[in-house]
Amino acid sequence: MEWTKALKESIDYIEKHLFSDCTVEKVANHVHISPFYFQKAFKMMTGYTIGEYVRNRRLYLAALDLIKKAEKVIELAYRYGYDTPESFTKAFSRFHGLSPMQLKEQPYKIKPFLPLIINISVRGGEQIEYSIEAMDGFEVMGIGRMFSYEEAFNKIPSFWQEWKKEGCSTKESALSGYNVGKYGICIDEALNGKDFYYLIAGDYRENLVQEGLKVVRIPALTWARFRCVGPMPEALQALNTRIFNEWLPENEDYEIAAGYNIECYEEGDISNLNYRSEVWIPVKKRPEKQDK
Repeated sequence: MEWTKALKESIDYIEKHLFSDCTVEKVANHVHISPFYFQKAFKMMTGYTIGEYVRNRRLYLAALDLIKKAEKVIELAYRYGYDTPESFTKAFSRFHGLSPMQLKEQPYKIKPFLPLIINISVRGGEQIEYSIEAMDGFEVMGIGRMFSYEEAFNKIPSFWQEWKKEGCSTKESALSGYNVGKYGICIDEALNGKDFYYLIAGDYRENLVQEGLKVVRIPALTWARFRCVGPMPEALQALNTRIFNEWLPENEDYEIAAGYNIECYEEGDISNLNYRSEVWIPVKKRPEKQDK
């Protein structure tokens, strides 16, 4: 499905299921896109994760009910998916900046959060530089951890900072001269829509494998390899945004093929204006393009 259309349909689906279990997996399945890439694209294109969007919509509608219907907090809490009035009040206050009772007395301070409207915009600027390359399978090794989709955007940068601070201290002698931070790899082979494995990795070296290092084989795939020039992390973040805002929505030939996403970093000063990095996304020909 074309990405802009998929995003519009996903928002329609969310609006119809705001009061039910509106998970990433269910929304992604509705638009026939893997949860792994749908969550990433939704965040890049809207600025919200699926969970944040659903939560904000519910809290806005809850405030409307509070003002218009004069309902009790406990009734609103259970209707909008919270286990206790206390958890609802905490989330409500964080979103609106006022407790339910305070907002009821000052309804003009309600924080609106309306359904997103998706439009195609005309953009100028440089073309995205990329190539389509079929690659054999290869092995990497590094330090890995599971992350939930909902928390990954905030926690993965902290994972990198933790790794850099500790510097794999117990492995410094064995890893001397070996760039374990060459790749940042997201893996969701099961496409379960809940969590994925993230690996700070380098190319596999049999003589360096030891306890604490995870070895992973990346299968043979066709990759869209996007090249980036500029300081980290700003340049790479901008490229990722363009991939999901421009390249995927407008691409008529390729679609996502598997639950992998790789960022590749060269050695050197990441603050350099000419620092080079890449984003690799596995792709396949769209069904209607396979015989052409």
